[in-house]
Amino acid sequence: MSKNVLTVEKSMTLQEAAQQMKESSIGCVIVMDDSKPIGIVTERDFVTKIAADGRPLFTEIYEVASSPLITIKSGETVWEASETMKEKGIHKLPVMDNDQITGIVTTTDIVKIASVGSDSEMRRICDQIILRMEKGSK
Repeated sequence: MSKNVLTVEKSMTLQEAAQQMKESSIGCVIVMDDSKPIGIVTERDFVTKIAADGRPLFTEIYEVASSPLITIKSGETVWEASETMKEKGIHKLPVMDNDQITGIVTTTDIVKIASVGSDSEMRRICDQIILRMEKGSK
């Protein structure tokens, strides 16, 4: 989980949000309504919902945010996070505790975890994943 999360108010324009994302080298923003997280806008959204649709850059960001925000709690496992991301078809999963965003898990984070360790460890992990997938499809 990365603790470096960018939040913006729902009235911020698309251009302002994009500038903040660029300055922070972050691939998404959490859209807030006062102090409550209400949605997310990702780099992919800038392609599929903004550029492809010809939206003006002065559009308020909440208009393109994916909502409701799908989250997990910090006590959940990497496996649970991966399952949620797979089921929901998302690549970024905010972590919430006590109604506050405390971090974000991305597919990149999961790939980094999977790439740590020896080849034999990876083979064992992959075998366990395949077994779980086979049990889940029965």
